Amino acid sequence: MLVLGLESSCDDLSMALIHEGHLLANTTASQTLDHAPFGGVVPEIASRRHLDTLQPTLELLLQKTGKNLHEIEGIAATYAPGLVGSLLVGLNFAKSLAFALDRPFRGVHHIEGHLWSAFLENQPNFPFLGLVVSGGHSHLYWVRDFGDYQLLGHTVDDAAGEAFDKIAKLMGLGFPGGPAIEKIARDGDAKAFSFALPLVKANPLHTSFSGMKTAALEFWQGKGASGEGLKADIAASFQAGVVRALSVMVTRALAKFPARQLVVTGGVACNAPLREALAAIAAERSIDFVAPAPRYCTDNGAMIAYVGERYLKQGASSPLGINAKARLPLGEEIRV
Repeated sequence: MLVLGLESSCDDLSMALIHEGHLLANTTASQTLDHAPFGGVVPEIASRRHLDTLQPTLELLLQKTGKNLHEIEGIAATYAPGLVGSLLVGLNFAKSLAFALDRPFRGVHHIEGHLWSAFLENQPNFPFLGLVVSGGHSHLYWVRDFGDYQLLGHTVDDAAGEAFDKIAKLMGLGFPGGPAIEKIARDGDAKAFSFALPLVKANPLHTSFSGMKTAALEFWQGKGASGEGLKADIAASFQAGVVRALSVMVTRALAKFPARQLVVTGGVACNAPLREALAAIAAERSIDFVAPAPRYCTDNGAMIAYVGERYLKQGASSPLGINAKARLPLGEEIRV
């Protein structure tokens, strides 16, 4: 089945074509330069830029693959969660295509797409523990099978990627913050500043990054906010703190849930120290460690097309009346 996938939950617009689980091409229109001056994503700008790039992105994708619209057999798009304006632009475009071409449509949950992005180039081994870490999410799932997910823990405040963005903005490192912090942290001392391990009494598998963010602010202000060496040390220490918090979250979960694989996805999954730490945890337990290629860690149409094709091949399409939702936990999405 040839399926078009469209992802527009935040600032990047991405489309992909998948045929029988094989990715033909993925094309992304990035908005990084549009949002960099503001140190974060501006929702109004994001949705308006999506309107400008929808048609050119689709045309480029078709050109790359040598396909035409009438060869597409199914269409999938992200409908939740995310910036509602951005979601609406992509979702309505995809539903309009499905209506005009008389093709089945599937709305895809953004986090479910991320979970399966790791298997665009790998094979799942159930059950697995899936950690989704990005600018909007830091969620840990027990995955028994495709479509069978149990949320084990999550951040109770800032997501890991959001925390990276805020600390990078504080120190004038630019946007997006994660790559900027990782780059400057290579020249810093990860033990220069101490960040306490977050403790959430409600659930030992939950985590928190607001306290670490506040501590970083105090370290920055307390040292007079000057010098590249100071920036590097704070960045390295903060990064080490985030990696430690996520590693503890995963270690505690693996003690209770005997997974066959440890999977990390989302934009923060590009972070090399985090990958190394989680790979070591998996190796200690003799289980597989799986992470997407960096190009599939950030938001992409390929993951949406992959999930969409699997549902559509099961005959599980969505009504064209399905609407965008800014917030919607995975496992509580609309079932059709």
